[in-house]
Amino acid sequence: MTDLNSGDVVLVTGASGFVGSAVLRKLVERGARVRALVRPSSPRANLAGIDCESVQGDMRDAESMAKAAAGARFVFHVAADYRLWARDPGEIMRANLEGARAVMQAARGAEKIVYTSSVATLRADREAVDETSPLADGEGVGVYKQSKVAAERLVERMIGEGLPATIVLPSTPIGPRDIKPTPTGRILVEAAQGRIPAFVDTGLNLVHVDDVAEGHVLALERGAIGERYILGGQDVSLKTMLAEIAALSGRKAPKIGLPRAPLYPLAYAAEAVARITGKEPLVTRDALDMAAHQMFFSSHRAERELGYHARPFREALTDALAWFHEAGYVK
Repeated sequence: MTDLNSGDVVLVTGASGFVGSAVLRKLVERGARVRALVRPSSPRANLAGIDCESVQGDMRDAESMAKAAAGARFVFHVAADYRLWARDPGEIMRANLEGARAVMQAARGAEKIVYTSSVATLRADREAVDETSPLADGEGVGVYKQSKVAAERLVERMIGEGLPATIVLPSTPIGPRDIKPTPTGRILVEAAQGRIPAFVDTGLNLVHVDDVAEGHVLALERGAIGERYILGGQDVSLKTMLAEIAALSGRKAPKIGLPRAPLYPLAYAAEAVARITGKEPLVTRDALDMAAHQMFFSSHRAERELGYHARPFREALTDALAWFHEAGYVK
């Protein structure tokens, strides 16, 4: 078991982002001296009022990573390009794969590293899957999943060469401070405003972002080097999720279930518009391909070995929607 002592220097990449800022807050609560790596262009709202050291840098830049990691006892690599679409899909692959490579190399001198992967690296099925169902390099629907698979396989090879890292796999985090917002956060915002009138037969595993953050710290304290831990919550159908959002927002729940096939022309059109505007479309071909599976996952290993626990998904939805209202995302 690793002891996180007061005053330990802990580097967190992606510290101004959704998951990264939640991890940072948990570490500060435990008394750590957190060093937050933030890109020059990243908004700082999630760091406001937090007692931490902020350093500028890019996770793909070896020099800035070496400076950021110098003297850090522990490293959390949380930063990632979490998009399901980009004008240049190669941007997502480069950020997630080369970013993991640069951070892991810079962090070799740390006592322990927690690397944030994703359940996107696992085979989704209609049954809840666990850590024993990994995808191989090149597998996965869309460039985001493929990039996370490639990065996780890279980290595993480096662990085999002596890198002291533990891997965590968050499912679908929701909650406060989703400033971008994430693809799932965008669904919450649109649904809360009555803009999603129908649904497809799919499902996902919803978890409060603060529970995911607690799981990161537990992985540092209790996780085994080289082990992988799913940090999930509850399996929920899209129909149920939208109905809960409608109830919390004072709207009628969508009742129309649609097959995926007729939606592909809409996705093609949305992506064509996005190539002009640069704004990520709400419906993409990759998202429809993913919807063919129930993205359900089991956190039993994390619960058993780390003492991990996730609150009910309705609490996570409530906190997320409250924050989106307060922040002006939902009118």
